[in-house]
Amino acid sequence: MVGHQLRYALLEHLGAPDDPGGCHLDLLLEDGDNCRSWRLEAIPQLDGPAVQATPLPPHRLVWLDREAASVSGNRGWARRVVAGPMRSALPADPNQPIQVELEGMAVIGLSEPVVLEITAERCRMRTP
Repeated sequence: MVGHQLRYALLEHLGAPDDPGGCHLDLLLEDGDNCRSWRLEAIPQLDGPAVQATPLPPHRLVWLDREAASVSGNRGWARRVVAGPMRSALPADPNQPIQVELEGMAVIGLSEPVVLEITAERCRMRTP
């Protein structure tokens, strides 16, 4: 997979049975044969405070391409908010802090690129 462009997606997940608020975001970062994934309650404000990032089981790569679809196992509906290329790979150790540059965030009004940081179940976005 030399030269393969890694990708990310931010999905709005509605109607998940384990979500008391009825709506949250799934952040997916491509990592080999699947995506490392986190539940976010909101999109972090650029250069603002971090938001809670709850680790989820790995998601299938197909979610990086879908615009919207029902989630298997009667777990609601997911719709793409934003997706695009990720400029750097994830650390091999899943417990290491993550710092990657994301492109395509202009769709939701953020500057290009955005640096995404995930440390100790906290997620923030900042300008490079």
